[in-house]
Amino acid sequence: MAQNWTPNSWRQKPIQQVPDYPDQAALHAAEDQLATYPPLVFAGEARRLTKALANVAEGRGFLLQGGDCAESFAEHGADNIRDFFRAFLQMAVVLTFGAQQPVVKVGRIAGQFAKPRSSNIEKHGDLSLPSYRGDIINGIEFTEEARIPRPERQIEAYRQSAATLNLLRAFAMGGYANLENVHQWMLGFVKDSPQGERYRKLAARITETMDFMKAIGISSDNNPSLRETDFFTSHEALLLGYEQALTRVDSTSGDWYATSGHMIWIGDRTRQPDHAHIEYCRGIRNPLGLKCGPSLTADGLLELIDILNPGNDAGRLTLICRFGYDKVAEHLPRLIRAVEREGRKVVWSCDPMHGNTITLNNYKTRPFERVLSEVESFFQIHRAEGSHPGGIHVEMTGKDVTECTGGARAVSAEDLQDRYHTHCDPRLNADQALELAFLLAERMKGAMDEKKLAVASA
Repeated sequence: MAQNWTPNSWRQKPIQQVPDYPDQAALHAAEDQLATYPPLVFAGEARRLTKALANVAEGRGFLLQGGDCAESFAEHGADNIRDFFRAFLQMAVVLTFGAQQPVVKVGRIAGQFAKPRSSNIEKHGDLSLPSYRGDIINGIEFTEEARIPRPERQIEAYRQSAATLNLLRAFAMGGYANLENVHQWMLGFVKDSPQGERYRKLAARITETMDFMKAIGISSDNNPSLRETDFFTSHEALLLGYEQALTRVDSTSGDWYATSGHMIWIGDRTRQPDHAHIEYCRGIRNPLGLKCGPSLTADGLLELIDILNPGNDAGRLTLICRFGYDKVAEHLPRLIRAVEREGRKVVWSCDPMHGNTITLNNYKTRPFERVLSEVESFFQIHRAEGSHPGGIHVEMTGKDVTECTGGARAVSAEDLQDRYHTHCDPRLNADQALELAFLLAERMKGAMDEKKLAVASA
């Protein structure tokens, strides 16, 4: 257990990115109420995710983490959850074939309600109001009433997370995740995509593998692993009062766990080593993510690793790198070299979204070609450094939105207004997300084939 740590020791530390609640009595009442509620996830599930991520850290797996920028109360519905899960599973199958390794599936869902902001104030014309910080804190409507932080929103966020988790578990274990279903969905995407011819070869190889499995008697009828899947949840641990209220001690180990989600991460704006967010996260035993942006130095990263993972346990810490397509070559190599030199066990993951945000026609967007470029650079750099590129972290949806430009269907700047539905940052739509998976799988499969050829000819 962490030394000199309690679930509320973060309250003695400086803190950033927190709302100013006008009614402190209501805030304490909401947190006290949450503390009596059942856990959303269990310690054993978090340990299972840590074990899976340990394999990724050792080069024997790949992490796919993705989902909404910020979940909303208004868009909570079974269809939205189903469509996200369906797109996510397709990505996972394609990446599994490309990497020739198990893919650990972690959604940004069932808890991703709070968002850090670059400014405390949002201005429209002559009117200035507090920034929208996610539905767990205040409303997105640009009115004085909506922008007041309200503690009762935490109760609503808990209830929505519980309902979402219930449906996800049913999808994951009830047959919806059947590999044969996912394969047929994927073939439908290939058939309908303007770039389908490019993906057809990879899809055909997956089909051949599936046919071979059937021929030798391996099917979802006799192999549960083909009709069920492990799926985990994650979110940024930004609202620490909410996290503390759902922090519970595990009766089997005596360790503390955040039961709000299987994995939580620390944002690039709240990773100060002597501040509250690092203090809270160092004491819980969940697997952790740490966002790494351009301002993070090699020495600063090593300091944070030592605080968050003093035992150097594989699977405990995932470094989520978010630099921008034009900055990744400048910043990533020095971090990799420092971590490898010191023998630290981490999962390296690429977040190609947050460093590639631009504004077109007054809409925030992310060009697909920049997203892809950062992912490609991430993999090339890791290959050059001899380290394992362990995963990707993307903001995505299962819906046909028009929030990121580019992709095979060529969303233009003029198209952004058509279906721009995000509550915060732009997301890849279902086609763009699956296209990214196919392009990445092509490269991983090619690199794997080259490696096998080199070994065979040696």
